[in-house]
Amino acid sequence: MEKTVVELSEIAPHIVQVTMQDRVHKNTFSVELISGLISAFESIGRDKNSKAVILTGYDSYFSSGGTQEELLTLQAGKMKFTDIGIFSLALECPVPVIAAMQGHGIGGGFVMGLFCDFVILSRESVYTTNFMKYGFTPGMGATYILPKKLGVSLSTEMLMNAERYRGEELKNRGVPFPVVPRKNVLDTALQLASGLAEKPRESLIILKDHLVASMRHELPKIIEQEVAMHEKTFQLTEVKEKITALFGH
Repeated sequence: MEKTVVELSEIAPHIVQVTMQDRVHKNTFSVELISGLISAFESIGRDKNSKAVILTGYDSYFSSGGTQEELLTLQAGKMKFTDIGIFSLALECPVPVIAAMQGHGIGGGFVMGLFCDFVILSRESVYTTNFMKYGFTPGMGATYILPKKLGVSLSTEMLMNAERYRGEELKNRGVPFPVVPRKNVLDTALQLASGLAEKPRESLIILKDHLVASMRHELPKIIEQEVAMHEKTFQLTEVKEKITALFGH
């Protein structure tokens, strides 16, 4: 039987793993991946047993962000990135979520990982917020979560310059996350999750609610501002040309 593009499994007592494995689309935000992620986190929300979630990808891909079709639809003004609705799933999840970014995190895919409570990067993988590569301003809450997690200087560079960074380079730039060889990312995440699983579930939920309360409160206003910027920048003539010519390169 063909695997689903998002697999939810309990890998240890009180620890569940959400694996993104849309090999056809390389974990871009395909319809299948989006619906699979929403379904998985809805299931976790109903689960009274889980204490920690590991979000990961397959092989050398964590998540590759929007599809070319989605970007062109955004450019045409026929949808907003808020219609995709998955970037803050980890933030809204009641229990702690660990982003085990064993593979490349591109655009909204990297941003989605940063909304997790814990982040683990791979030395070999590429991480980028490449929105401006196509000429439009960042979305998905990127302008909020990058400064929160990476600091103002590095996040400004990543958001404006839209360059690609290997995990090893980000480690040397002082990112406050573990950066380990790809083969060790999941083991590192499981070790962290095992520590969380020793705590009372209700205490984990109460503490997470407290720690992310300001983010949950502040994010909607930032999203409004990012959507407003999109309404201006997606209309630029060169944006459609860049999406068509540069996507995937």
